[in-house]
Amino acid sequence: MAIPQKKLEVVEKTPPKGFYYKYKKFILLSLCVSVGAAIWFYPAPNGFSEASWHLFAIFASTALGFMLQPVPNGVVAILALVMTVATGILEINQALSGFSASVIWLIVSAFIFSVGLIKTGLGERVAYLLMKKFGSNSLRLGYSLSFGDLLLSLFIPSNTARSGGIMFPIIRSISEVTGSTPEKRPRKIGAYLIQTVMQTENITSGLTLTGMAGNLIIIAFISQIANVEISWIAWFAAAIVPCLICLLFIPWIVYKLYPPEMKETPEAKVLAEKALAKLGPMKWQEKVLGIILILTITGWATTNLTNIDATTIGLAAVCAMLISNVINWKDVTNQSNAWDTLIWMGGMYSLADNLAKLEFFDSFANNVGGALEGVSWVPALILLVLIYVFSTYAFASGTAHILAMYPIMLGLAIGLGAPPYLASLVLAFSSAIFQSMTHYSSGPAAVFYAGGFVEQKTWWKLGLQLVCLYLIVFGLVGSLWWKVLGLW
Repeated sequence: MAIPQKKLEVVEKTPPKGFYYKYKKFILLSLCVSVGAAIWFYPAPNGFSEASWHLFAIFASTALGFMLQPVPNGVVAILALVMTVATGILEINQALSGFSASVIWLIVSAFIFSVGLIKTGLGERVAYLLMKKFGSNSLRLGYSLSFGDLLLSLFIPSNTARSGGIMFPIIRSISEVTGSTPEKRPRKIGAYLIQTVMQTENITSGLTLTGMAGNLIIIAFISQIANVEISWIAWFAAAIVPCLICLLFIPWIVYKLYPPEMKETPEAKVLAEKALAKLGPMKWQEKVLGIILILTITGWATTNLTNIDATTIGLAAVCAMLISNVINWKDVTNQSNAWDTLIWMGGMYSLADNLAKLEFFDSFANNVGGALEGVSWVPALILLVLIYVFSTYAFASGTAHILAMYPIMLGLAIGLGAPPYLASLVLAFSSAIFQSMTHYSSGPAAVFYAGGFVEQKTWWKLGLQLVCLYLIVFGLVGSLWWKVLGLW
């Protein structure tokens, strides 16, 4: 059970007046439709079938809808699927194929899976134990919380669930006990801890295939476009060196760039002791959940040996949690985020999957490769990564950013001659490091920013500085490590 938090006061704002704000939904929807129509009526370039080009027009319009969000993402996805059937591009069973994709159900199971750690208090217990052990000063506290997030990332395949359900409430508790609130002395320690854990979330999101929901959809794109399969352990092996170097330095770098006013934090250890006393001895649900977590991670790490699909393992873990009463069926049905994600991500997956089946990405890669013949793939891949990362400013969701741009960037990279396996992973890791560039670039960023400890200007400045650091680490250390692994 979380320590009771003070409720944030919500100030009701008067809706802006004017023609644009009154008809904003319809103006933005019209813009999305116009972009799709412009592509639709433009003659299909050489090598593209008419069906694939028209489906791409709907895909592009949908991606813009995810960016502008005139209506909820689920509505955008359903509208897009209806259009594919109404225009005769796809049959209804083809349009709905994404909802039966295993990766979509792995994402759903990831959301449900995280309920157990939050409901039982096991996630909090892990974080508070680390805080009690290492929380004697601000820097050590930053490291202990970062390590706690690292451990939780192995068991909670949703960075938004980790941040909103466990890490932010703990940071808020520590800050209030030390007299650091959004209204009073946020720089005392709260702002430092927010940025430290937020930056850690970036890296732990990319460390494992199950570090965030976006990684699971990336794996599906890799299979479709690059025609390669990447296991949980292969992803982890490629990520571990650059990720651990970043994790090793993040609390210290944030400490230097954005130092807390308070250096010693004896209150944090006291808070941890009180919180652990309130949690009491480990409940049997926590112990059972711990066993399920260990078995699940082991299963994901050994899929190459057992040939058991990762989705099967995830759903089996959910079943084990239900049968053992760690969670109940109402907990599952109440997960509106999971079912919302099923709708809009399943819809977008259907579009991308059918684009692949109509050989759109193959044609795209061939056209790019032919147009840029003679250009080395190394500088081309670097440029694509920079475009992909810094386009974050245009997206209000990390997952929407991935859905809209990852397949295009991967197709471009392969068309320019980049090794498919390497290009797939480089762009995948890039999808994690841009998660905190803005206060709206991901679920965790929105959660932490809403706490009010860090002003927008500072958030953007730190986000830019640190993403440049991550690009250097992954570009230099990562490329050498991947050379050792034989990826290029």
